[in-house]
Amino acid sequence: NINEINKYTGVLDPLNLKAIKNDLRKKDLLERADNYLMATGKFAYLLYKEEIERAMKTTGLSGFQLLDLHDFPGQGSAIVGLLDAFWDDKGIVEPGLFRQFAAPLVPLANFPKAVYLNNEQFQAIVQIANFTDNVLNNETVKWKISSDTIIIGEGILKMENVNIGNDNFAGDIKCPLLKINKASECNLELEIKDHSNSWNFWVYPENIEINTGDVIYTKNLETAEKALKNGQKVLFNPDPARLNGLEGKFVSVFWSPVHFPEQAGTMGILCDPKHNAFKYFPTDMHSNWQWFDLCKKSVAVDITEINDVTPIVINIDNFARNANLASVFEVNIENGKLIFCSMDLSDNLAERPVARQLLYSLLKYMNSDAFSPTRKIPANDLHKIMK
Repeated sequence: NINEINKYTGVLDPLNLKAIKNDLRKKDLLERADNYLMATGKFAYLLYKEEIERAMKTTGLSGFQLLDLHDFPGQGSAIVGLLDAFWDDKGIVEPGLFRQFAAPLVPLANFPKAVYLNNEQFQAIVQIANFTDNVLNNETVKWKISSDTIIIGEGILKMENVNIGNDNFAGDIKCPLLKINKASECNLELEIKDHSNSWNFWVYPENIEINTGDVIYTKNLETAEKALKNGQKVLFNPDPARLNGLEGKFVSVFWSPVHFPEQAGTMGILCDPKHNAFKYFPTDMHSNWQWFDLCKKSVAVDITEINDVTPIVINIDNFARNANLASVFEVNIENGKLIFCSMDLSDNLAERPVARQLLYSLLKYMNSDAFSPTRKIPANDLHKIMK
């Protein structure tokens, strides 16, 4: 949070934060700083939640310890906290949401995946971690699955005893998803006494037709260039192994990238959920679990040398490098219009519903009047990102 610079009114000078701000300004990325903060922070929060809940579900757990909840300005600047170096809120997540999974009484849900087709049934095993000083008797656990304002399913699980510890299982949730007829982000909420917890998951239609329409969909650069010369629309989706860039990951930085320079390079994605490219692919502005497979099967390419493109999916680099990275962008080339995507959208789509859904959404966008890139680059610029 480079706005933290203004808090230093005494003898300390935040040279680290000033250096980051100056580097962003030099690379024409300063206007993204606030969005970088929010997207990386919310992604870090999701990873905190996943890791802490996995610990809370482990039989015999006697507690957990976090290295820190606030930024540590020493040791190469460890900007890893949901709070800043002054222990102040960064505005990333409300304290109440963090308390959902870091509290004496925590309802937990065990479910195998975050993405479903609407012909499937959502199933979860409900577990209660009770680290209060009392055994709870004759309790009820309320559950509800919803999407927007629509309730998909709800119910009550009864528990005779909730013993101290976490080996308390309330029962199973089973909920058909046939009510959902369009790509949707859903929410599971559990509540016991006045303690609640919640998780997002995604549901896509089973039957969608991948129709390229007027779009040339190709992995081949030569084919893409020929089509662009002919004034056609091209979705260029090369094999990630043939691209220069950083290997796709779904983790954030550990401690400081200055002290640990060999770790995973990026810190999640940044996008505009209202962009027409995502009309059939619901998303937040930051990495969430439906992006896991796409990020793992991708390369984040450096678009610094072809900067005159409009990124649709930005990959946020760590502050020690601040490269201008993207995995999806749109641009005019020659006489045609292009969307470049470095996420694998072609391999084994029958087993990868997220890739299939993003491909569907991008093609729908490209075959609509909304697809109208405003910037133009020479065709040779595409060669710069290829091996």
